[in-house]
Amino acid sequence: MQMKTLSRSEEMILLSILKLEEDAYGVSIRRQILQDTGDKWSFASIYTPLDKLSKKGFVKKTKGNPLPERGGKSKFFYRVTPEGKKALIELYEKHQKVWSDISHIELELKGGK
Repeated sequence: MQMKTLSRSEEMILLSILKLEEDAYGVSIRRQILQDTGDKWSFASIYTPLDKLSKKGFVKKTKGNPLPERGGKSKFFYRVTPEGKKALIELYEKHQKVWSDISHIELELKGGK
């Protein structure tokens, strides 16, 4: 059975969670995306796809311990599930196929355009 293709933002978030391992929460995910892409995402652009990924079963959300520096509030941590890893692998394979016959030269602009 073929999975629905991930959106670009879902892909970026899943990859960031994998990189962050045990330290993946909203702020650290946002920071990782900034580090990897140079793009500063809003918190809404992080949490909306996170909720979708959670509903799809691609990430698991767990509540951390309350922290005094957060006024007693807990952080929510995320980890990629086996289903999420499978979706990433499928997307990676699709990217490989789509890009397989495209050379760097074909992407260059000709005549300064």
